[in-house]
Amino acid sequence: MKKILIVGLLTLSTSIQAQILPQRERAAVIDMILEARFNDLLPKLMDRTGLDMWILISREYNEDPVLKTMLPSTWLNARRRTILVFYRDQSKNTIEKLAVARYNVGKNIDSAWDKEKQPDQWKALVDIISTRNPKSIGINYSKDFGIADGIVKTDYNEFMEVLPEDFKLRITSAEKLAIAWIETRTSQEMEIYRELVKITHDIIGEAFSTSVIKPGETTTDDVVWWLRQKATDLGLETWFHPTVDIQRTGEDLQSHIVSFSDRPKEKIIQMGDLIHCDFGITYLRLNTDCQQHAYILKNEETSPPDFLNKAFADGNRVQDILTSNFKTGKTGNEILLRSLEQGRAEGFKPSIYTHPLGLYGHSSGPTIGMWDSQGGVPGTGDYPLYEDTVYAIELNTTVTIPEWKKDVRIMLEEAGFWGKDGFRYVNERQTELITIPKRTK
Repeated sequence: MKKILIVGLLTLSTSIQAQILPQRERAAVIDMILEARFNDLLPKLMDRTGLDMWILISREYNEDPVLKTMLPSTWLNARRRTILVFYRDQSKNTIEKLAVARYNVGKNIDSAWDKEKQPDQWKALVDIISTRNPKSIGINYSKDFGIADGIVKTDYNEFMEVLPEDFKLRITSAEKLAIAWIETRTSQEMEIYRELVKITHDIIGEAFSTSVIKPGETTTDDVVWWLRQKATDLGLETWFHPTVDIQRTGEDLQSHIVSFSDRPKEKIIQMGDLIHCDFGITYLRLNTDCQQHAYILKNEETSPPDFLNKAFADGNRVQDILTSNFKTGKTGNEILLRSLEQGRAEGFKPSIYTHPLGLYGHSSGPTIGMWDSQGGVPGTGDYPLYEDTVYAIELNTTVTIPEWKKDVRIMLEEAGFWGKDGFRYVNERQTELITIPKRTK
């Protein structure tokens, strides 16, 4: 029934606007997914990570990043101090979802604090802990994963001040559970993700067309702001400011730091340019992250030059090398180093900087390289690959173009899913250059 609801809500229309739900329907989907995650997914994750109790503490406008993903659709922030407690009893196969707060937290988490009977919120929390007597208590602190480091110093100090000594010995980092909650996708979410990536591709397809780009007039910044405005007009959000850049004959290839953070903003797009965008949206609490290329056809051309098509195919091959090295249990650093070694052995000049993607854009899970850490990433790169996780397959390869007497960088990024059946793209990937304008050969 729930699967039918999602499919029915996500209209498979060619119109971008028709694919996007009104706010009320979005809320229904968000709450339906949360219910399944709490009741079906969370117990498995607590068992896998060995925690009996998980406590998340936040105050309004200073939310723990994990707690924020647990709030119902109508809660845009925590209220006052919100404390969530999840207690897993494996012997009874039950999970309690409690809020030490004045309110129920949506339909999934019941308020367990009667302030009239126990005015002290911290003592009410201690009563819950003492009654259940958990062997292990996880709270969100982490050295390497910022999303899993959500408890602030004030809340930590006040909590530890009232916690009996015996329970203090049972406190441990909930890092692995927090990461698992953030990174693991359900089948319901993956149905949505497929449509979300399609929406992202469709917006880029419109941006990379003559309806937006007029060679000799339109600047890269014009396209950037069109992307931002289009997302806003559709009722979506962009989780980072988009970028658009140009590579062309007669101009040297820029360094990675210029390409990623210091691009010229007002370059006019001309015929014969290879253009590239980096664009991602947030919808139904999931995020996309996509980089694609287009070529501006010259008057006499009906397709990109063969040397650019070949360069783009090299980029696709580096993607294949990376994703062929995905294996459950391998760390991000192991996947990175093996893929770089294989890519170089095949004659490519790859750079890989793939990251988890999901409830956050730069999410928690195994980091597979950073553009300035191609030898491995300590900490986040040592985390292993698990099934039912999504990644921004982000990388580039540098290709020498004799015809242009320079190197170009093919920079690609597409959402990919790792599951029990292996790797697949969430909704296809770019396998040939977009042309502006579109012409038949």
